Amino acid sequence: MTESAGIDRLMKTNGGNAGVAELGDWDAGDDIEVPPPRAWLLGNVFARRFLSSLFAEGGTGKTALRYAQLLSLASGRSLTGEHVFQRCRVLIVSLEDDEHELRRRILAAVLHHKIERSELRGWLFLAAPGSAAGKLMLTDARGHLQRGTLADKLEATIAARNIDVVSLDPFVKTHSVDENSNSAIDDVAQLLTDLGAKHNIAIDIPHHTRKGSTDPGDAERGRGAGAAKDAGRLVYTLTTMSSKEAETFDIAEGERRLFVRMDSAKVNIAPPMRTAKWFRLIGVDLGNQTELYPSGDIVQTVEPWTPPSLWSDLSAELLNTILTDIDRGLPDGNRYTDAGNAKERAAWRVVIKHAPHKTEEQARGIIRIWVKNEVLEVYDYTNPVTRHQNTGLRVDDEKRPS
Repeated sequence: MTESAGIDRLMKTNGGNAGVAELGDWDAGDDIEVPPPRAWLLGNVFARRFLSSLFAEGGTGKTALRYAQLLSLASGRSLTGEHVFQRCRVLIVSLEDDEHELRRRILAAVLHHKIERSELRGWLFLAAPGSAAGKLMLTDARGHLQRGTLADKLEATIAARNIDVVSLDPFVKTHSVDENSNSAIDDVAQLLTDLGAKHNIAIDIPHHTRKGSTDPGDAERGRGAGAAKDAGRLVYTLTTMSSKEAETFDIAEGERRLFVRMDSAKVNIAPPMRTAKWFRLIGVDLGNQTELYPSGDIVQTVEPWTPPSLWSDLSAELLNTILTDIDRGLPDGNRYTDAGNAKERAAWRVVIKHAPHKTEEQARGIIRIWVKNEVLEVYDYTNPVTRHQNTGLRVDDEKRPS
């Protein structure tokens, strides 16, 4: 029995109470069947009947990532490291780029990930309708909201192509209502949610961010009214690697913008990611050189990237040597410290002394983790030189690496 059929059956058991048909309620005491699992499509990114979004600043790689994720579904093989639950018919509607730029972006991903065109036939459908398609929702001359022509055209295409997931990029181009009106944006989001439920599909609306904070995982980063964020159930942010992160991972400052992180912002139908998922932006030569343009085009796509581990090249023996040195303290009897502004007593200097290939930020990271895990204990002691009270570090021998 399908989910909708089960609910219909429950509704018929209400004894003909007045108002039941209008509200569609049912008696929970009769609800004895287990509901079906959520219909995940790609990792915890896309699911049938739910609204997804990716918040990012312009130039971050938002579209490149989304296209690679959608190509994962169309080809049936994971290109971005997320699990493909089932192969899907995908519709990408580009409302920002024209058909030529959309084709270039798709070609970049196809070439880099070595996808044959035959793999996409009947599975990936593209559209770049421009302004002629209209809007999902607009405001009439009297200020009233009304359904637009894009909604009808989109629904007709979904039905004709038997689509499983549709991406409308970017969200701000899908409507012409006041983007700062929570009520208006909620109506647009409701239209999309209803469409997803009616056709049992996943709907994705990548979204631009507002000016200001770019903190990873900040659900308030979305441009305009918060209703778009509130309506989404699977919202992520995409953020360029920071200078501090680049130092930690030993990435040159000039290269760090090629690395981006995806973080859970509002994922309330699945556990949020414990750590960021990283991707590297790759420039792909499209091979479309002409006599007039002998260099052709280089267009971005993405591939998964794993940050280097702080510990992968440090043996237990070396780690214990570092800990012993920290535990011994300085020659004058003072103790090392994890204080951020410390100089001679800074414990991170001991890490670099024994592992000179580590950067300062990596060494600080190692000390932070040891303190957090209580391998290093912070305690009060008397400075043997000044006789003042200081805080320092000592090792808990029972928690040493083995």
